Amino acid sequence: MEFDERLAALEERVAALEGQPKPVSAGQLWALEGVRERSPEGAVLFTGTVPLPTGHHYEWQQGETVENLLETDWSELSATIAALGHPVRLLLLRLILTGVQTTAGLQDHEALGTTGQLYHHLRQLVAAGWLQVTSRGHYAVPGAKVVPLLTVLTAVQNPA
Repeated sequence: MEFDERLAALEERVAALEGQPKPVSAGQLWALEGVRERSPEGAVLFTGTVPLPTGHHYEWQQGETVENLLETDWSELSATIAALGHPVRLLLLRLILTGVQTTAGLQDHEALGTTGQLYHHLRQLVAAGWLQVTSRGHYAVPGAKVVPLLTVLTAVQNPA
C-alpha cells in the first residue's frame, strides 16, 4: 500500500473515531466536477438510473442554470410541490412505483382511507403531473417523473 493510501485510510479511521464525517476524496465528486466543467456560470443537475420492482427501468437527466432558476416564478410550481406534501399521496406514489397500480389494489391498503379519500388523492397527483391514468382504474408514475420524484425524496431526507 502506498503512503498516500495509508494516510487516507488513517485519516478516515481517526475521523470515524472522533465522530466526524468521512473526508471526501477527489474521485467521489465526479458528477459535481462534470457540472463545474460544463457550466462554470453555475447549474443544478440531477440524474439517475432506476430499476423498479415492477421490472421497469428509468434513466433520466435534467439540469438548469442557476440564472434561469433564480429568474423563474417559483409560485407557479407550488401546486406541483404541494401535491407531495401529504403522507397519503407519498404512500400512493411509493405503492404505485413498487407495483400496486390499480384502484382495487390500492383500496386494500388500510392507511389510504375511504374510497372517496383515495380518489381525491389520486386526482391531486394526476393534476400535478406526478401520476397518469394508464387505463380505467390503472395508474403509473410517468417515466419523466420517476427520477425527479426520487430526487426530491433524496433532497429532503439528507440533511445538509
